[in-house]
Amino acid sequence: MPQVAITIAEGRTPAQIRDLIHEVHAAVLRTVNTRPEYIRVVVHEVPRAHWATGDITLTEMDAATTAEAAEEQS
Repeated sequence: MPQVAITIAEGRTPAQIRDLIHEVHAAVLRTVNTRPEYIRVVVHEVPRAHWATGDITLTEMDAATTAEAAEEQS
């Protein structure tokens, strides 16, 4: 019984999450000899303030990107 766990930063629409689940399910179904109802896909959404790369949270990265874009428009 395959189980796929996906961790993703929050911010996607319910439709995007649903599409992700569908595509992952389809990929597992194509590549693993199992029945469709045995495939489990779990999506964990992490708040952007709780996810960091290089000691910078995604929230901080977002703010920096927004500030840079505002400076370029000035």
